[in-house]
Amino acid sequence: MTAATGRGPEERDQRPSQQLRAQLGLRELILAGEFEPGERVSELPLVERLGVSRTPLRLALTALAHEGLLEAHATSGFVVRSFTFTEVIDAIELRGLLEGNAARLAAERGPRPADVQRAHELVTELDEIVRLGGLEFDDFLAYVDRNEAFHALLLDMARSSVLRRALEHAAALPFASPSAFVHTEAELPESHRVLVVAQEHHRAIVEAIERGEGARAEQLGREHARIARRNLELALTDERLRASVPGGSLILMPDTQEVGKARDSPSPPDRPRPPVAWGGTPHAPTDQGGRHVTR
Repeated sequence: MTAATGRGPEERDQRPSQQLRAQLGLRELILAGEFEPGERVSELPLVERLGVSRTPLRLALTALAHEGLLEAHATSGFVVRSFTFTEVIDAIELRGLLEGNAARLAAERGPRPADVQRAHELVTELDEIVRLGGLEFDDFLAYVDRNEAFHALLLDMARSSVLRRALEHAAALPFASPSAFVHTEAELPESHRVLVVAQEHHRAIVEAIERGEGARAEQLGREHARIARRNLELALTDERLRASVPGGSLILMPDTQEVGKARDSPSPPDRPRPPVAWGGTPHAPTDQGGRHVTR
């Protein structure tokens, strides 16, 4: 035991593993619907259930609050978050923007030959799964594994630590990750067609990166993320499908018209900015004499 910490080396060595076990275990419980949105997370029952001490558990609670699954309250401790339909859509759109940037950087910076080879290998492996036609649940699990590997490789190819941190944070929410709705696809009649479209995106992204076509790679990356948005909209209209989405119980059910409006109104392109005067501030309205008018 040391005077500075009051803990022996064995206890210090166990702390990170206990925190990770608590973090993974609690995340799994939340995503499985063991906690209702807004429910307070009590420490003592979790200490016993997860088999960890209180300090690692508290660190895990803080980490999950940083991910966005929990909220810290001054009086009630940590409570489970809920998410509106709009918040989930925004998270998916943000991931699309970041993955599009990753694809663009990979194209502009020039991919390493080994990365290109691995990307083609993953696309081929995904092709073999999709060609099966009548996919079983295990086939979808295999697809999830290769799909996550593809998206991780895409981030590696960008060679940007800043983008990596931003994208990992954006994808931390279960329904914003690249494979969030693959299990939902397994329940849909048109699931095979959805995966075929996703595969076309994968292949086109790799080809654009190889050719150094940054703008095309970026647009494909953004469009690819919108498959998850479409599947979310379908899942929220079917209670059985919603239950198959990890963390689906945390999503507040929107008004049916809101879902339909979002489906019929894809994300608009970047809006034109207002005229900017010299000095970087938008032009203020003026009267006929050129004097600024206040409102």
